[in-house]
This record gives sequence, C-alpha cells and structure tokens, in this order.
Amino acid sequence: MFNIENFDIKLDTKFIGRNFIYTESIDSTNTYLMQNFNNLPHGTVVFSEFQEAGKGRLKRTWFSEKGLNLTFSILLKENLSSNINLINLAASLAVSSSIENLYQIKTELKWHNDVLINKKKVSGILLNSTSKGSELEKIIIGIGINVNQTKFPTDYKIRPTSIKYEHRKEAKRERLLSEALNVFEKLLITVKKNPKEILEDWREKCKMIGEHITIEIGDDKKYGIFYDIDANGYMILKVGENLEKITSGDITIR
Repeated sequence: MFNIENFDIKLDTKFIGRNFIYTESIDSTNTYLMQNFNNLPHGTVVFSEFQEAGKGRLKRTWFSEKGLNLTFSILLKENLSSNINLINLAASLAVSSSIENLYQIKTELKWHNDVLINKKKVSGILLNSTSKGSELEKIIIGIGINVNQTKFPTDYKIRPTSIKYEHRKEAKRERLLSEALNVFEKLLITVKKNPKEILEDWREKCKMIGEHITIEIGDDKKYGIFYDIDANGYMILKVGENLEKITSGDITIR
C-alpha cells in the first residue's frame, strides 16, 4: 500500500503534487484530469494503484500490476510554455534523473518520451493538451514507471523492465514519486528560463543520435540517420543529403 505520509515528507515542491489525489482504481488518470481540470489547482497530481484503461502513445495499452508501480498524471494550467514538446522532454529527464539519483542505475532516453535501462523500457510518458483559441488551456502529463513489477506480458514493442528487476531490490515508490516531482518542478523553471539546457541534457542521455534508424509514422516508414533534435525538441532525420523534421513516430535502430 502506498504511504501518502512518507511521500509527503519527501515532497519539496511549491505547487507540483501539493494537491495530491490518491485512488486505488480509476479508468485513466489523464482522463480524470481532462474531465475535472476546472475544479482542480495548477500542479494537481492524480495517482492510482491501477488504471483500468491506462494508455500509452498511439492508444497502446499500458499494463501495470496493481500496487507495484507508479502510474500518475500531472495537471499544468498556469504560466504554460508554448512549447509543450520541451515539457515532454523535461518529464522524461525528471524520471531518468530520479532513477539515477536514488538507485545509481544508468538510464538513457528514447525519442521522444521513453526512459530505458539496458535498452529496456522502464517508463513511458503520454502528454495531452487543449487550447482556447491561440492560447494553451492545460497540459496533462501522464507518467508510468515500472517500479517493483518483474513479470510482463509477452506482447510488447520494446522489451520492458523495472527498477526492482535491474536493481535487484524492492524500491520505495513513495520516495521515487516525490523525487520525480521535485526534479520535474525544477525542470519546468528551466524550460522557461533556459530551454537550451533541457535540450543539451536530453541529447546527452539519448544514445540513438547518430544511429541509422527506422521511424514508423502511421502506416509509413522512413529510413535515415537520427541527426539531432531541433530547438523545439523535434527529431531531425537525415535522409541522403536532406534533413527532415519529424514531429512524431516510433523509432528503432536498424
């Protein structure tokens, strides 16, 4: 059982997670925030032990055993950055840094929202947003982290892993969640004040840059070299002598 008091003791934020909603089961934490954001303060975090309709990118099912992992969403609706992709990168950096800080496990980042340990997926991020006219109204960041689960379904695109599997010890979920939220709040400030630092830190952790890759965009496939990311965090794909901007897609190393 998740101990909210132990989590709260280690939470060192001004607004992220200060309104904390815990539930044993929910259809989706992202959906809950999308439906209820008007009545909730900026920085609200919804955490559920089990999500009945948890989804990853492209509406893929995110399978998480009840009581073993972290599945939560964060609501942002004030002082929003116009570049939501940098917030996506910041969220993956927060998870990556938290795992490394607490467990001394080396992580790497996969464009544009997965955290890997030994080339296996330990965390995924799903970002939703809505706008009113030309202004962003809200951003919701859904994060799933495999913490103490050690058995996974056999149907996966990237082989999954967990902190317990890699660290050989059970991890305290309360400590990891507070650390991730602490780091994320600091990175949100960096997104505003020094976005280049977010890009540089993300590049350093992404080992796919420079590799020959295949990228799937819907039913289409593109082949080329992962050349870099641009100032907005989008992929620059080198195809022959040409450079193309890629805003979404699934990549694999060839």
